[in-house]
Amino acid sequence: MINNLQDTIELNNGIEMPGIGLGVFQVENDATVEIVKNAIEVGYRSIDTAAIYGNEAGVGEGIKQALASTGLKREDLFITSKVWNAGLSYDETVIAYEESLQKLGLDYLDLYLIHWPGKNKYAESWRALEDLYTAGKIKAIGVCNFNISHLQDLINTASVVPVINQVEFHPRLQQVELRAFCKEHNIQLEAWAPLMQGGLLEDPTIAKIAEKYGKSNSQVILRWDIQNGVVTIPKTVSKERMVQNANIFDFSLTEEELQVVNAMNLEKRVGPDPAEFDFML
Repeated sequence: MINNLQDTIELNNGIEMPGIGLGVFQVENDATVEIVKNAIEVGYRSIDTAAIYGNEAGVGEGIKQALASTGLKREDLFITSKVWNAGLSYDETVIAYEESLQKLGLDYLDLYLIHWPGKNKYAESWRALEDLYTAGKIKAIGVCNFNISHLQDLINTASVVPVINQVEFHPRLQQVELRAFCKEHNIQLEAWAPLMQGGLLEDPTIAKIAEKYGKSNSQVILRWDIQNGVVTIPKTVSKERMVQNANIFDFSLTEEELQVVNAMNLEKRVGPDPAEFDFML
């Protein structure tokens, strides 16, 4: 279990990844510069973006400014991006990777992910990721929003097992069977929308636990993630909230409290269902 903001977990290829990072979904490119700079200065070392977010250039500039202001080096950071559904052929994936690198202003990515499985369009894209990984251009490769069936199909043909499956995960969608499958195959689960896109910030069940510890609902949820061994990337544009989200290492949920949150599961999504979603934009 991680014990501070810089603590890491080891992925199945031996690469170390911070247990908590910052997501920048739906953040405007220009705004992303200051947000990413603030996050790194606060202590975050993992930044998660994607080609479809349209803010990779802003993330890259934020990284550049933060490295200058903090004295950190590129290798101190863990940067993730993702290839979009509209171009999942082998060649399109390679081109998408190079475009992301150029926009970010980086020489390599720590983690590159297939954003959605689509309608079984990921086999060629994964082959491209494997070759980029083997060539040393990416430190680790993984997937997003893959159900068990997608992972089974991929593993059956892949020469490299994904290090990460980044999925919607929060107390109302606990992905119990998927988590068990990922654990069995040594694939790290990573949570997007860990706070249910704000839908749990006033939840009374969590609020009761939060009151006991003098914490916010978001802090309790993120602590629950950590104690479940789930990497998480909460999104916030506020520097104050970044600090608050990181202030979760001075308390632990009891086993009874963990079970109270576990009992909240409704398998309720705020995002699309990967089994039905193609998103060919």
